[in-house]
Amino acid sequence: MTASSENRTGTVGFWRRWWAQPASRALVAFLLVLALGCVFHADGAFFKIGTHRDALRQASVYGLLACGMTLVIISGGIDLAVGSILALAAVCFARFSIHWGWSPWAAVPAVLVIGAACGAVSGGLVAGFRIQPFIATLAMMVMARGLAKTVSGGMKVSTAVQQADGSYQYVPVPEVFRWIDSRILGGNVSVVSLILLGCVALAWVVLARHRWGRQLYAIGGNEEAARLSGVPVARAKVMAYVASGLLAAVAGICQAAQEQQGDPEAGAGYELTAIAMVVIGGTNLMGGRGGMGLTLLGVLTIGYLEKVLSINAVPEASRLMLTGLIVVMAVLAQRRRSG
Repeated sequence: MTASSENRTGTVGFWRRWWAQPASRALVAFLLVLALGCVFHADGAFFKIGTHRDALRQASVYGLLACGMTLVIISGGIDLAVGSILALAAVCFARFSIHWGWSPWAAVPAVLVIGAACGAVSGGLVAGFRIQPFIATLAMMVMARGLAKTVSGGMKVSTAVQQADGSYQYVPVPEVFRWIDSRILGGNVSVVSLILLGCVALAWVVLARHRWGRQLYAIGGNEEAARLSGVPVARAKVMAYVASGLLAAVAGICQAAQEQQGDPEAGAGYELTAIAMVVIGGTNLMGGRGGMGLTLLGVLTIGYLEKVLSINAVPEASRLMLTGLIVVMAVLAQRRRSG
């Protein structure tokens, strides 16, 4: 074999190894979306700073759900209830803050506890009663949606507060709503986007540095081997669903602040987008492999794709179909690499 042939073989081998890495494929997907935006820029709208700011802002709520979903998927599970928990958290936060006049120091922790409790129920069904994650979280999805409609009375919880005589009186939007929905750094960065980055950083530290994070990888890789190695499987899995519910509650708080109301119908279908973000980032749906950095790439990819389609007036139905197609393609790519 000549030197040139060896060089070509080495180069091909290098690129094959590079492409086999989930981060490489996720990065290429993100760059392709950016290239798509540069081509279909809607008369220069894609090149404006406001477009990028809004894209990150709109993707942040989905990204918070994707953070929790990543923890669950790495452990070998799935959480279909995050959209409904988001709705429950949104109506509870609006009810506590707007109608009952609670301070943020009481309303926010109460909503986080509600989200964590929903996650604990899902985790208990999965780890304690050995119910399939799909079924357990499907049940929680229906239950949380019902609770959201019960708390809200079947209507949006807005600044129109019903009085004793049946009339409605409008009250000011709580300051915490305005702060969460505000922008800083000259109006170029949304607070919601910073909340997402903070949650991503915290989850990354947990997965990369904390014992519990390593336990989740071990459980997702081989649950029986992890159990025989002394890993507290049940506790670790329950905590993954608790974290997912907690982050869904954070997303619900942000959603309520952005809409300035609590909508019991909010979050419908959000679980699909969250799963798409996790999968397009390269986290394996079978568990045991993935990471928060990959999920962040997936969040940016789907977020910018949604924005590019939006500024080009692509109908929502087409966007939903494209999201489903992306999930299928990403899963097929994972199967080829694992095979």
